[in-house]
Amino acid sequence: MKRLNFFFSIVFSIVVFSGCSSAPKKATEIFTDRNTAIKQLDLANYTANRGQYESALVVLEGARNLALSTDDPPLRLRTSISRGNFLFALSRNTEAFAEWESAAVEGDASGEPILAALARIYSIRAKIVLLETETGTANVQELKEQLNREMTAVKSDDSATAVGNIALGFAEKQMGHWADAESAVKKALSYHEGSLFLEDAAYDWFLIASIRSMAGNYSASLEALETAISFDRRAENGFGLASSWQAKGDVLKKAGRDGEAQTAWNRAADIYRAIGLNNLAEKVEGKYK
Repeated sequence: MKRLNFFFSIVFSIVVFSGCSSAPKKATEIFTDRNTAIKQLDLANYTANRGQYESALVVLEGARNLALSTDDPPLRLRTSISRGNFLFALSRNTEAFAEWESAAVEGDASGEPILAALARIYSIRAKIVLLETETGTANVQELKEQLNREMTAVKSDDSATAVGNIALGFAEKQMGHWADAESAVKKALSYHEGSLFLEDAAYDWFLIASIRSMAGNYSASLEALETAISFDRRAENGFGLASSWQAKGDVLKKAGRDGEAQTAWNRAADIYRAIGLNNLAEKVEGKYK
């Protein structure tokens, strides 16, 4: 019996000590919730890029809660900036500007100067867009100067710089500086194409088409829209495709090619309906009824 007890004692010791030595080391930091938040944020942005802004806000709420619960400054700021973008797309402008301002203030206080500047860049860009219905360029020039100051703060970040260049393109477009506007957007395009951000590249070409159309260069505008469509096809982005086909119809109408314009608008309406945006389909169809 003693020999048996001794045997079990040895076996027990081997199991205990070998178990301790082979046990996995504990992580020095846990990223589970933050990784989940990043995935949800990516999904929210993906959803918004497809024109589903209300749904994007719902998805973003989960990412926002995880960013708050983990008290992660960059995630708090990124979710706040995206929320501002979605709200502005829904014409909830007061809420959008409040969200961007809050992100900018928090970014400055948290030692995140690039994200703080990015929040201000989005805010400036929105203000420029809202000025498109106004005459004169004094306000746009002032916003452009503010934008240039913020772009200095993000010069080390290619993605944020691209956002700034898009905003600069809007400013130059509003002032009627067509060549400068296209040049600014093409700087963003160079980054997006090189990094294979297909949807962003498609939007860049869409904006270039708008600049060329306003300059009266309809042929070049249509070429840019064809390129935008090719990128959105690769990205399988129905909202981008419908938007470009709708814009193509608008440009063709300006060029006096009414039959082709209606064909393009029909194509846009079909795509809008296929992705569940019936209100936009009806809006496009109203162009030729």
